[in-house]
Amino acid sequence: MSAIIETKDLRFAYPVEEGEKQVFALRGVDLRIERGSFVVVLGHNGSGKSTLAKTFNGVLLPAGGRVYVEGMDTCDENLLLAIRQRVGMVFQNPDNQIVANVVEEDVAFAPENLGVPTEEIRRRVDDALKAVGMYEFVTHAPHLLSGGQKQRIAIAGVIAMEPECIVLDEATAMLDPIGRQEVLSTVHRLNKEKGITVILITHHMNEAEDADRVIVMDDGKVAMDGTPRQIFTRIEELRAMGLTVPDTVDLLDHLRRDGVEVPLDALTVEECADAVYHALTAK
Repeated sequence: MSAIIETKDLRFAYPVEEGEKQVFALRGVDLRIERGSFVVVLGHNGSGKSTLAKTFNGVLLPAGGRVYVEGMDTCDENLLLAIRQRVGMVFQNPDNQIVANVVEEDVAFAPENLGVPTEEIRRRVDDALKAVGMYEFVTHAPHLLSGGQKQRIAIAGVIAMEPECIVLDEATAMLDPIGRQEVLSTVHRLNKEKGITVILITHHMNEAEDADRVIVMDDGKVAMDGTPRQIFTRIEELRAMGLTVPDTVDLLDHLRRDGVEVPLDALTVEECADAVYHALTAK
């Protein structure tokens, strides 16, 4: 598979007051994000995961190294519009991304600013709202919707730009469990049905269970990189970084400590239930 995003020795430091020592939030990150993949980036607060996300479409520019989107350098100002059309961002608070008083007008906002013809905007708005399961709310006021519904509208606004990649920066952090599930189901469907690359930045371990790949950030560097099963069986290493594991793996770990022979890589609830059942009924 070809890469849609690639970072090379990526470094970034936030501005500091005069006389203060500069601290790097990203310290030599080398990554290759494959087109059409579903990638989850995990890490504790201050690990660099959200900073990394913001470099993927030029919201933040490298202090060293490079970020390439389909071979385009994010440091080239002349390419930023093309880069942001390919990589859309969804942030933590949907209220900060909703700019209109009617759902369809909000979703149409970005295409209008890109100079997309009116008939094409209508098609994109309808298609985007259908893609996130919100078409029936086309004439509703966004501020009357639930948190999960607002976030789906924010995602529709990004989809209307027809990006090839969507980066969700802690986009489920402010949502209740139902809202989180609405958003997760939406982005998984977009990934599978439309082939959109998804990069999900989160601190909810359970959201990584169905990912193709999990990247763990720590102290501005990539600490782990692999499939969910490869990552979440490294329980002690994750805990040493101040991270937890999915509830299923935590249960299996406790059972193993109590002498019950169960595998640690049964991630889903169904797999975990089967593993526990077979362990307890085995003779």
